[in-house]
Amino acid sequence: MTKTLILEIPEDVLESVKLPPDEIEKEFRQELALALYKRGVLSSGKACVLAQLTRWQFEMLLGHRRITRHYSAADLEEDIQYAQSHQ
Repeated sequence: MTKTLILEIPEDVLESVKLPPDEIEKEFRQELALALYKRGVLSSGKACVLAQLTRWQFEMLLGHRRITRHYSAADLEEDIQYAQSHQ
């Protein structure tokens, strides 16, 4: 199940983003997922879903950005559920 979130961004801001137009949504999703994960707002499993990345891809991105990984018992449980639902 998904919900739609509409984020209005001024046209001049989007035009100043130095990315190909077809990559903007992907990059915004990844940046949001990274920022929320870094702040502890999202677990790693949910951040993967938001970023539309596999666990491996997200872990590589965290390493590339030198973002410290947070891992609690709750994260482990969520990761187990995520792994079971994506088999």
